[in-house]
Amino acid sequence: MSVKECTHHKDKRRKLLRKICAGFLILAVIVLVTFFITWAILQPRKPRFILQDATIYAFNISGPNTILLSSNFQVTVSSRNPNSRIGVYYDKLDVFASYRNQQITYYTGIQPVYQGHKETNVWSPFVYGTNVPVAPYNGDSLTEDKSDGQIFLLIKMNGRVRWRVGRFISGRYHIHVTCPAFIPFGDKLKSATPGIVVGTGIKYQLSQRCSVNV
Repeated sequence: MSVKECTHHKDKRRKLLRKICAGFLILAVIVLVTFFITWAILQPRKPRFILQDATIYAFNISGPNTILLSSNFQVTVSSRNPNSRIGVYYDKLDVFASYRNQQITYYTGIQPVYQGHKETNVWSPFVYGTNVPVAPYNGDSLTEDKSDGQIFLLIKMNGRVRWRVGRFISGRYHIHVTCPAFIPFGDKLKSATPGIVVGTGIKYQLSQRCSVNV
């Protein structure tokens, strides 16, 4: 085979490779444009979360040297999907409480669930912790806040979600939900947010909107 023939075959391969690469590039552009157009038409919105209430069964602070917190309460959180064409898969959702940027309870998992168009789900998980060490810089504040009759907590939910449009299901996205909760103590029935006795606990109606980041 002559040098001229070898050069001719190499040129053919190069042209074929260029055509294949151009084809993949065009296909990728079409897919991306289709995705963004579909996304714009559907106008996806994040789920809306509301912390409806909290029932406190225990909130005990012990010390003095090492501050330990034992708590047990039940929260009711609702989630609404505002989208009319997009469903949401909650593949993983963990609930916990934090005080001044410190986690003070264990994680409580919520069962995976699919949330259809315009649907609302309500969860009432128990959130608790036993002898959880409180950071020294938070211990005094926690004791003082409880003595003052009100503690500001954050009920947080972290997990992963997927979006469904028709038969298309997206990849997993992280979701972070933060709900403010002002918990009264002291004279629970005469506070600004009066509680309702529920068995051995006190239930407070909160109705707090939560921030959602996806």
